[in-house]
Amino acid sequence: MVASRGRSQSTTNKYRGYLNKLQDYLAAEHDTCLLLANTDQLEAFTGLWLHKQGVAPKSRHVVVAAVKNFYNWARDKGLLSADPAKRLPYPKIGRKLPRQLGLSNAERLLMQPDIGTFSGLRDAAMLALLMGCGMRVAGLTALNQEDLFWFEYQGRQRLALRVTEKGGHERELPVPHEAMLLLQAYLGHDELLEVDRSLPSGGQVLFISLRNRKVPEHEYVGEARRLTEKSVWSMVQKYGEAAGLPDDVCHPHAMRHMLGAEMMEEDISTLQIQAILGHADPKTSEIYARIARGKLTEVVDKANSLRKIKTAVTPLVQEVKKGGVL
Repeated sequence: MVASRGRSQSTTNKYRGYLNKLQDYLAAEHDTCLLLANTDQLEAFTGLWLHKQGVAPKSRHVVVAAVKNFYNWARDKGLLSADPAKRLPYPKIGRKLPRQLGLSNAERLLMQPDIGTFSGLRDAAMLALLMGCGMRVAGLTALNQEDLFWFEYQGRQRLALRVTEKGGHERELPVPHEAMLLLQAYLGHDELLEVDRSLPSGGQVLFISLRNRKVPEHEYVGEARRLTEKSVWSMVQKYGEAAGLPDDVCHPHAMRHMLGAEMMEEDISTLQIQAILGHADPKTSEIYARIARGKLTEVVDKANSLRKIKTAVTPLVQEVKKGGVL
């Protein structure tokens, strides 16, 4: 597929794979090809056929996007007089609430790395950035040292970083004080200073791996020293297991969701949450309003009608409040 339209290479590769499957399906089931397919055939592929293959609605949604993208491109290039995928429906997807880490679990997780060791200091700095900045793992591992910069805020110097994530979009994020101190300690560690992490651009890889058996020792420099996304996931799972955390929150995205929920609790606007988390669609940020239970509880306690009238249990509620239970 040629029509990437600014999408990342990984997305382009996925789209190409989906179109190859569609091409095979059309040849086998309808004895036709991509440029001769009609809307009914495309709907049968993206609907019932993929369903029978065990493809979930959320995954089928991406396939529909790939198909629509291809036929729109083909029409623009004059390969087709009409777009057979123009009215191709997307599958209905129920919106699932994200599972967040929670503050108490975050505290237990962040206390697991031994910051008295170089590896533990590196891990603590990465966890602090994931928790405090809401970064995706891809953005974290892609950081180079030159992506860090200082700026003045309220008369003092603060650290920030430039992160590039989905679709090559770049945004700037202030770094929380705790993460800043861990980062500074990591960057000043003697073991890091001994590592050649120089890049052809003149920059330096920020978070390095400590071993890679697939790379010869003399080539284990520069880009080869960059920590992989898989390694970060494994690190989070390792510390999560050590902290006794539930499996469904032992992943980097749970920290991102935690930050989103905490920002909503603090009445941060949806647009500000969108800017910090890098959501392309503001509606993605709005989902955190559904898990900001603390803020909703505060509103209910302050404004509900029962609080303003006398009920059969009003005296009991007042007594319990005095005792500090409510």
